Amino acid sequence: MGGPVSTDREPEGPDGPDRPDGPERDAAPQEGRRLHPITPWRRAWAPIAALVVFSVQDYQRTRAWAEELTLGWLALAFAVVVPLAAGYGFVSWWVTHYAVTDTELRIRTGVLFRRVAHIRLDRIQAVDVSRPLLARVAGVAKLKLDVVGTNEKDELAFLGEADAVALRAELLARAAGIAPDAAPEAGEAPERVLLRVPPGMLTVALLLMGSGWGFLAALVVVPGFLWWASGSPAAALAAAVPMVGGAWMATVGRYLSEYDWKVAESPDGVRVDHGLLNREHATVPPGRVQAVRISEPLLWRRRGWVRVELAVAGNGGDTLLLPVAERAVAARVLATVLPGVDVAAAVAAARPVARRARFAVPVWWHGYAHGVTDAVFVTRHGRLRRVLELVPHAKVQSVRRTQGPWERRLGLADVHVDHGANGSVVARLRDAEEAEAVVVAQAERSRTGRRTARPERWLT
Repeated sequence: MGGPVSTDREPEGPDGPDRPDGPERDAAPQEGRRLHPITPWRRAWAPIAALVVFSVQDYQRTRAWAEELTLGWLALAFAVVVPLAAGYGFVSWWVTHYAVTDTELRIRTGVLFRRVAHIRLDRIQAVDVSRPLLARVAGVAKLKLDVVGTNEKDELAFLGEADAVALRAELLARAAGIAPDAAPEAGEAPERVLLRVPPGMLTVALLLMGSGWGFLAALVVVPGFLWWASGSPAAALAAAVPMVGGAWMATVGRYLSEYDWKVAESPDGVRVDHGLLNREHATVPPGRVQAVRISEPLLWRRRGWVRVELAVAGNGGDTLLLPVAERAVAARVLATVLPGVDVAAAVAAARPVARRARFAVPVWWHGYAHGVTDAVFVTRHGRLRRVLELVPHAKVQSVRRTQGPWERRLGLADVHVDHGANGSVVARLRDAEEAEAVVVAQAERSRTGRRTARPERWLT
């Protein structure tokens, strides 16, 4: 009930939560700063949403009440519910404060139950700014904080756009070690634009993607077949609704999200801005990229286009870096994200599997390949949609070999490389002796890579 900010999730030591004590914790005022005055209207919807959920869960009773309601009772209900919702939003906004101390961002919130979130500045790995359409009209923005050791992002919603940008710059400066007195004046770090995806290129790329056409074809065929087979329009409608959602997300929804995609380099990491209606600003911190996935759909290959995704530690999922780009351009951008990584060398290093692998995976066996460069562990898979995956040696957490009964009979084995984003990359169907040698060699490369890895701190 208290707002969008979660409680402190910092790891605990033997003496309690690992956070600073003493005078530093009280360096900021007890009250701090409030969110934008428009925030109560956002939070006022909570009681109304609860009423809607109750109505849906007990539809029969709600329907009976609705039949007994007169216009007067309906007006009276609105006269009571709307002021209560507005009052709840105002009180929730009034009791929510945030303050930046020398060591942490402190957020106090809660109407009935008080909660205080202590977010250590040295554990912040990204600060993103989100501007939904209505928020852009009102001149406000949402600040999302990605903290090491948490799967969910804390957020401040909403702040004035200028205040959100200034607070983001201050938090990044503090996280980088700039003195507290100088951090507010540090301002937004400069940036150098690396790539901007033209809307025309994005449109053609989406039209050449098979997923959108697949959803549209299923939307035409499946509901009609169910209606013909069962004679029930309800069954056809039940099947059509999720397909409409899937078709939207694969076509128009993706276009709206990936519109005007911009990638820029700055001292605090690689910045990504995108979105037509909901404008998102995200930062990929240096040193946090654990793996790279480069995809080439079948109809993109003649044009030389690729899609690039990153596995970033702490994000809980893949981060899109480039929705579509030419191979050479994508290689230049990746060289900024992962200095020393040569995509062309990684492609050349990938070696196909032995011919006997066709007995283990017919047809698709020819798409599997594996290789190693001085910087990364390389795997490739896929025939229709070719995927190249790269893991820097310094990011490898563990390496292991697996072998199923049929692979054992064929003298084949798989090599799994686990990285720090809770994921793994698999070199499939390698010769069993080769796989054993790869495991030993990769363990040594990882130890050497960690000793020479760059720091994971901003502005260094």
